[in-house]
Amino acid sequence: MDFLTLFAIYVVVVLTCIVLVCKYSGRQQTPFSIISNSIVKVVAPFTPKWLQRFSQWTMHRLFHQRNNMFIYLHILLEVAVYAEFTYEVFAFCREMDTTLTSLSVPYILLAIKTYFFYLCIKRDPGAVTKKKVAVQLHVYPYDRRLFHPGVSCPTCQLVKPARSKHCRVCNRCVQRFDHHCVWVNNCIGAQNTRYFLLYLFCVCAMAGDIAILTGDMLIHAVLRSGLLSASYIDEYGQQQPAGPLFVVQHLFLTFPRIVFMLGFLVFVFFLLAGYALFHSFLALVNQTSNEWYKSRGYVCQHCHPTATEDHLCSPAPDHSKRYFYSKGLLRNLGEIFFPLQPVQKKDN
Repeated sequence: MDFLTLFAIYVVVVLTCIVLVCKYSGRQQTPFSIISNSIVKVVAPFTPKWLQRFSQWTMHRLFHQRNNMFIYLHILLEVAVYAEFTYEVFAFCREMDTTLTSLSVPYILLAIKTYFFYLCIKRDPGAVTKKKVAVQLHVYPYDRRLFHPGVSCPTCQLVKPARSKHCRVCNRCVQRFDHHCVWVNNCIGAQNTRYFLLYLFCVCAMAGDIAILTGDMLIHAVLRSGLLSASYIDEYGQQQPAGPLFVVQHLFLTFPRIVFMLGFLVFVFFLLAGYALFHSFLALVNQTSNEWYKSRGYVCQHCHPTATEDHLCSPAPDHSKRYFYSKGLLRNLGEIFFPLQPVQKKDN
């Protein structure tokens, strides 16, 4: 069971990292930064200068500048999964008389997902510009807790509309800023949040549907082979019934790529399903990820209009006004799918 054990360890490590990322997001001092800084201090004296500069440039390029690396990685993983599904699982499913309608669903979902993925990449998230800022200031009121009138962005040199934030990666302020997504190489803001939500749901549906078809194929393979009623001779020469662990080991040896793909899909499904549910909750209460972090007291602006967004706040947050922009479930969802548009004021 060596491969199964290694895969389980891999899943546990990845899940632990995800939990730590969620827990310490928005904080300056995190276990990741402390550990990485310690490693850099230890390794730096033995590392060539050119390698240090290359590593710093690579990390800055990947996480602090816009680039398409994660888009290419996204497409590569997608191609790998669909290639394995098409050339192995599809044929097995046809032998089990699975209908073509059921087998065509993943490809339909892929087409729909690709459309929303493209819109997430190309659609303007709601950038605050000199031409638009005058009317963007009237879209949302200032709550005077997280967002205050008269605060200017030191980089863009523009007065910041309520619910906006400057994205350091894109180097622009974005209206109703949620977060910067490296997978689409774009900010998620007022004008493309709906596409991002639909993209998440499509990816979850794709992973879930392929996982169900693959799992059904493996179950049928086990039933047809008669493994559940079989037995084997252990290392002590004793006859043992083939239990669940033996069946799983047999599947790993017989269908290694298919089983690994299934494990990857299950992991991706639960990861993205949790992320999609979180963003669905934010949509229902009309809140962004940026506002959710701030309302928890991790990163919060003082009431002084010159305070910066990265100022750490020690007082406890006021949870009674957490959903300041909520207008009821239906109107909140309507605002996501039909974003509020700036209204030009007519001169008398």
